[in-house]
Amino acid sequence: VLNKYFPPDFDPSLIPRRRGPKNSQQVVRLMAPFSMRCNTCGEYIYKGKKFNARKETVDGEDCYGIKIFRFYIKCTLCSAEITFKTDPKNTDYSAEHGASRNFEPWREERVVEEEDCSSPLEEEENNPMKALENRTVDAKREMDILDALQDIRARNARNERVGQASDLVSRMTVEEEETEEERERRLAEEEDEKLVREVFSKVSMPALPGDSSAAADSSGDSPTEVTSPQLVTIKRKADDVEPDLRSLLPESTRVKLGAKSLGIPPAKKSKSDLKNKLNLGIKIAKKGKVAV
Repeated sequence: VLNKYFPPDFDPSLIPRRRGPKNSQQVVRLMAPFSMRCNTCGEYIYKGKKFNARKETVDGEDCYGIKIFRFYIKCTLCSAEITFKTDPKNTDYSAEHGASRNFEPWREERVVEEEDCSSPLEEEENNPMKALENRTVDAKREMDILDALQDIRARNARNERVGQASDLVSRMTVEEEETEEERERRLAEEEDEKLVREVFSKVSMPALPGDSSAAADSSGDSPTEVTSPQLVTIKRKADDVEPDLRSLLPESTRVKLGAKSLGIPPAKKSKSDLKNKLNLGIKIAKKGKVAV
């Protein structure tokens, strides 16, 4: 029945409470926590077999405040009662009555290990000579460990020095290669500059007399000052024979330089030639009138 009828005058406080015994047993469904053998009939009960068991709390037993529970089951063959309890100390179960637990090798190994750990302590407490021997063995073992550690440190330091030396050698080799490359590049640049100087050279060219007179006419002053020589960049063939400066100059310039060296004054240009060059379109009348 999913729904029940509650009358309007229903008062749940009037329902009497059922008071059972303090340590009553409860029926639970469980599986066998370990494989066991019945002591009555010899039947084997394997781990994981399901039972309807009764559970109760064990009075007067606990492990650091943790309650211990007891379970009652029946043998599947003879229906003899079998009981086992929880074991919080070892996080396991322990057979109590009616059956014996089968041999489990992993449990025996753990017990042997625990005994091995506890036996030296008991021997040292009861036998001072044994304690002295154990301390001597421990000291020797520590010395061996320290020696081995020192050897490992020395080997690592040696390997590190070898690695640093190899890195230094490789770095020096790289620097030498870079130095060689820089030296070769510098030599190539010097050769290029030398070739440029052989092909292109700057020579001082004296001022031409025609240029000085033209400058004087344009300024309107007398050519009292001599212009400074000019630097001219000339191109020549890249050979060992340096050409003459006059051979590199044009014909008109060579003629002017020859006339200056002989002392012949330069020919003056007439006014008509000057007018024709200017070509301003100005006509001079006879009566002094200017007609444009």
